[in-house]
Amino acid sequence: MHQASLFAPTPQRFIADGEGGVRYLPGVLGAEEAARLFDSLLAHADWSAHTRMMYERLVDVPRRIASYRLDRDRLPPLLATTAQRVGARLGVAFNSVGLNLYRDGADSVALHNDKLHDLIAGQPIAVLSLGATRRMLLRAKRPPHRQWQVELEPGSLLVMSHASQRHYDHGIPKAPGVAEARISLAFRVRPG
Repeated sequence: MHQASLFAPTPQRFIADGEGGVRYLPGVLGAEEAARLFDSLLAHADWSAHTRMMYERLVDVPRRIASYRLDRDRLPPLLATTAQRVGARLGVAFNSVGLNLYRDGADSVALHNDKLHDLIAGQPIAVLSLGATRRMLLRAKRPPHRQWQVELEPGSLLVMSHASQRHYDHGIPKAPGVAEARISLAFRVRPG
């Protein structure tokens, strides 16, 4: 298992593929800017609670969720400029963002991959982190199930290629003892 340093001053690449693989870009937003965006989204995003079927019963999704089409929805303050900034940094015209609010360390998301039929081929997924630092797990789907742990700091960006979703899962495990909230913004390019 590999773990990224909390103090890495330069980008790190965890997985390589023909589309850019999976890489971590620390400090995309400065501390004050990241805190301002966190406060704005916490107060103004359209957060909702969801349920889903698991093991033949309906369970609560352990986080709050909001989503926006960047090209047509009314957006919370600062979200449009943040999307433009992330898109300019990566050279991608993102048109969708999914927000997750992890209220504390009890909130999580299981290992999963993004559903490729909902995304434009060849376009990356960029996850901007705000608030509490949380650990993301990356794991190969096939044996020997190589795994990485990445500490997602506020203001950092984790970029995952479209192709990486076929071969790797990612998730945010529960983190006992974490009392602070985290917001993630997952920028994507969706059809139409």
